[in-house]
Amino acid sequence: MKTILVTGSAGFIGFHVSKTLLKEGYNVIGVDNLNEYYDVKLKKDRLNILKKHDHFRFAFIDISKKKSVKKVFEMFDISIVINLAAQAGVRYSVSHPKAYIDSNLVGFANIIEECKNYKIEHLVFASSSSVYGINTNYPFSEHDNTDHPASLYAATKKSNELIAHAYSYTYGLPVTGLRLFTVYGPWGRPDMAVYHFTDSIIKNKVIKVYNYGYMERDFTYIDDIVEGIIQIMDKPPEGLKEFYKQQNNPSVSCARYRIYNLGNSKPIKLMDLIELLEKKLNKKSKIKYYPIHAGDIQKTYADVDDLFDAVQFKPEVTIEEGLDRFIQWYYKYYNISLQ
Repeated sequence: MKTILVTGSAGFIGFHVSKTLLKEGYNVIGVDNLNEYYDVKLKKDRLNILKKHDHFRFAFIDISKKKSVKKVFEMFDISIVINLAAQAGVRYSVSHPKAYIDSNLVGFANIIEECKNYKIEHLVFASSSSVYGINTNYPFSEHDNTDHPASLYAATKKSNELIAHAYSYTYGLPVTGLRLFTVYGPWGRPDMAVYHFTDSIIKNKVIKVYNYGYMERDFTYIDDIVEGIIQIMDKPPEGLKEFYKQQNNPSVSCARYRIYNLGNSKPIKLMDLIELLEKKLNKKSKIKYYPIHAGDIQKTYADVDDLFDAVQFKPEVTIEEGLDRFIQWYYKYYNISLQ
């Protein structure tokens, strides 16, 4: 069975991807630096679950350190790389820019360079819906212009896409980027809306709601994200040079490179999300309204037609079902009696 390198394996998405790959019989090499952006205990608890599998190996490294990355590729016979390691968070990028440069730019460059050196079969990497920036054409399409990011985080993700295309075009490296849309679910990130709002309502804390509540997000359940990643993993893009040559259209890239949206394609208003959580938790929230935060965009909405054409898959878990699963996990993880 193939060996898959998953960067950010102690993170929310990386943990779920690694767990699913192990269940399907793959060998998984996980790397993570366990940074303190949010509760490290949550990361260690995820990692402890993965370490119970015989076919999981973990390397505690920072991908911004070139020698450390190189050593991982030297030690293991890696077939596919799923790069999920990144400094996350739009708002955090306003106050901590260096963390994004180190992880999302230097770290990504180190990973893709070794993918090229070791002739990896397929590099799949996480981009973000944030790359659409101030675009107001809905739903967001992969064919839209993404030259106007609204945050440094978004700019680093757009940069990843450009670097990936350059490597694919120059070296023939098969690369697929997935623009992920507001992922939530069990073992999620505490700074994300579903987790943060649930925690605040249960603990009677005030929820900070930006743009006075006029926000919409295309919330996508973690199982759908994982399924999309694994479906794409098995389908490295083919070169289209001959096709475009025949079409006499040299302006279109012939690199072995694709970008897909991976989102639920059903945006929900932020205030409707809070209302749903209040009903499911049987408890009212405390809300304080603020202007829009620097770097935020008002709405995200994924067009997933290209993804469906490629792998005949589109996310299907409803927000109601996803919230139920998350709340059940939250109560269990924090040992809270169901009410």
